Amino acid sequence: MAKYINPYTDFGFKKLFGEEGNKDLLIDFLNQLLPPHHQIAELNFRNPENLADLSAERKAIFDIHCKALSGERFIVEMQKAKVKYFKDRSLFYITFPIRDQAQQGDWNFRLEPIYFVAILDFEYDEAEERRKFRRDVALKDQDGEVFFDKLHFKFLQMPLFNKRENELITKFDKWCYFLKNLESFDHVPKILNEPIFQKAFGAAELASLTAQQRDNYEQSLIQYRDLKSALETAVEESKLEIAKRMVLAGSDNSFISQMTDLPTEYIEKLRTELKKNN
Repeated sequence: MAKYINPYTDFGFKKLFGEEGNKDLLIDFLNQLLPPHHQIAELNFRNPENLADLSAERKAIFDIHCKALSGERFIVEMQKAKVKYFKDRSLFYITFPIRDQAQQGDWNFRLEPIYFVAILDFEYDEAEERRKFRRDVALKDQDGEVFFDKLHFKFLQMPLFNKRENELITKFDKWCYFLKNLESFDHVPKILNEPIFQKAFGAAELASLTAQQRDNYEQSLIQYRDLKSALETAVEESKLEIAKRMVLAGSDNSFISQMTDLPTEYIEKLRTELKKNN
């Protein structure tokens, strides 16, 4: 039996980062991602009841209105969902906090800065991006210079975070280590034995949940596992189809394995089966 919640479930994610009493956890985590001039002093969750558009789609997304230490206001759109066409949806989702800044009457169209933060328990489909655990994206021109400094995307591919306890250096490292391994911990690691993480572990402890909360978590965990299993099956089927096409196109086993992550032994068996059927 696990001692702590799975932070990738809707329940676990909201328990850690979506409750009023845990705002300090969210502030501490986000401040590891945000630039110095946008370190958060205060934040408020937008009322989820106002998110009528695509409410089912957006249940795992937080709209967070922040005030920096400098007094400047900005918005963080935060999610952890695993969905098809993830990049497309990320761009679509960011239109909500942009559109919602529109004002009635005479408005000069000045926008507050927006950050889109995604904590992903999967890797992107594109092979060239699998090497990047963290990707910070901004709108840039053909010379690589920032064109618009008020829109930023921050993607964390958590399966690619492989640092061990003795390799953790920054606070950001520690948060990533905490999130990736939380469900498997049976005690608080020495490296995370500091106040902010002690509180996070307390919030995540299954024994602290009420009976109703425990039931809600179990339902959320079942949904998470079912979705993860379905998507992993779809990915494997896609890899198999690509491998078949590459075999028929004359590609060698080593190259196919490199492109699909399938073992060369499996590809050789596939090649033999295709020869028999043809």
